[in-house]
Amino acid sequence: MSETLTFARAITDGLRSALESDEKVLVMGEDVGRLGGVFRVTDGLQKDFGEDRVVDTPLAESGIVGTAIGLALRGYRPVCEIQFDGFVFPAYDQITTQLAKMHYRSRGRLQVPVVIRIPYGGGIGAVEHHSESPEALFAHTPGLRVVSPATPQDAYDMIRAAVASPDPVLFFEPKGRYWTKGEVATSPYPSADAAGSADVLNTARVARRGDDVTLVAYGPTVATALKAADALASEGTSADVVDLRSISPLDVTAVAESVRRTGRCVVVHEAPSFLGSGAEVAARVTEECFHSLEAPVLRVGGFHAPYPVAKLEHEYLPSVDRILDAVDRALAF
Repeated sequence: MSETLTFARAITDGLRSALESDEKVLVMGEDVGRLGGVFRVTDGLQKDFGEDRVVDTPLAESGIVGTAIGLALRGYRPVCEIQFDGFVFPAYDQITTQLAKMHYRSRGRLQVPVVIRIPYGGGIGAVEHHSESPEALFAHTPGLRVVSPATPQDAYDMIRAAVASPDPVLFFEPKGRYWTKGEVATSPYPSADAAGSADVLNTARVARRGDDVTLVAYGPTVATALKAADALASEGTSADVVDLRSISPLDVTAVAESVRRTGRCVVVHEAPSFLGSGAEVAARVTEECFHSLEAPVLRVGGFHAPYPVAKLEHEYLPSVDRILDAVDRALAF
């Protein structure tokens, strides 16, 4: 069965499916209960599943994550919501020094299946600390899965796979895409060892086929890359668009397969280009595809500066024009 859903509603339905299928799943965070979250992603869940399973927490991100770690060690599967991307930093110590390392430190005896949902990125004209892209900070930390869906279908599939996963997952939700719509096909809730569950968190998705240049993106910039591909097509240039889905682990195989065919690669993300996720993609592509490359791997990202005020965010975020400029430079070699 399939229906047209907004990106936000697809996550809601995915969480509902997880809550219905596993009584150990909990949802917790600031205003996730009665209010249904700032973006209404958890709307109606507390009404249907009760205050013991959809928990309004104090305004204390470190406490939310620390409590979730304790719950996970007792056999629960907590899903934490960090209300905005810029609010995750008070919990950074809990995430990187405890959540990411307990499985390794215990030699596999302890599992901490915590999902941390983080609305991130720009495009909504938000105030300071409400439009950050900190995904590279967590991808740099071993022991964490870091993923970001780009479509309502992937939002639905990936949140359920994240909750079912035995690993801690940082689930970055592009808030600028919450109101976009798409067809979503529902399916049985995945088990932790289901092949489909693993695939959607591990593998990239080819969003468009092309032969002249590879555009690599994830989360909010996949839609921008697809618009750029449309513009390129009108000029006679064919672009392959690869949606990473997972930032850590990175599906280098899928990206390399595309680049070996096209010979050129442009990586796009909203976070600053300097030491961003695109730098790792560029390095890995250069290592894997050196003899196939016709031009250097280029990056289009945010600038190495604090996220600007709302009126200037269109100057900061990667645009179709900036992607087209990078493709022109790649084709010029």
